[in-house]
Amino acid sequence: METFLVLKVSGCTFAILKRKGSNARNTDKMKEKIIQKSADLFLNLGFKSVTMDDIANDLGISKKTIYQHFENKTKLVEATTMSVFKEISDGIDCICDLNKNPIEEVFEIKKFVMLHLKDEKSSPQYQLQKYYPKIFTNLKNRQFSKMLNCVTGNLKRGVEQNLYRDSIDIEFVSRLYFNGMLMLKDQEIFPQESFSIPRLMDNYFEYHLRGICSPKGLEILTDIHNN
Repeated sequence: METFLVLKVSGCTFAILKRKGSNARNTDKMKEKIIQKSADLFLNLGFKSVTMDDIANDLGISKKTIYQHFENKTKLVEATTMSVFKEISDGIDCICDLNKNPIEEVFEIKKFVMLHLKDEKSSPQYQLQKYYPKIFTNLKNRQFSKMLNCVTGNLKRGVEQNLYRDSIDIEFVSRLYFNGMLMLKDQEIFPQESFSIPRLMDNYFEYHLRGICSPKGLEILTDIHNN
């Protein structure tokens, strides 16, 4: 028998197929459960800090069960990072499909990203880069490709709708935007005890939009702030 789990994010509705029955399906369900719990622990405590024992204890299963699905921790870290990346990518795609004006779209994406970052209490990016460099590089390349496509599309539509200045260098701004997002997670530049995620995101997006908006775009930006 098949059922659907319906989720709503930023005005988007996701229908996730849930299947019941058969050992294969139960195996997939356990694998997904392990990935979800691992993502929660890794993002909160760090990729290096969390052990396979920690994950097993939190799930109330044996470590052997985890190894039946993932041959080692590296494979689990890889599966977890790709799962989180896909979830965020799907959410951003859904927001872009809503066809909001480019400035409103930026704010919706900001809300969605903050929803995923609000519980981070460590520096997962630093630990991933230091202890799992191949996974970090692969993830960064995927993020760059995804964000470049998203931001480039947003900038082009903004210029076409006279919301962004027609003199902006779209290729330059899209790459600057990506590197700026990475820099926000650098604990040496923005120590967590001094810069909260909401403060970083609010200031960064404001900085980005005020640098590219036309007078018409600035009026919309002001209206958004006032409402």
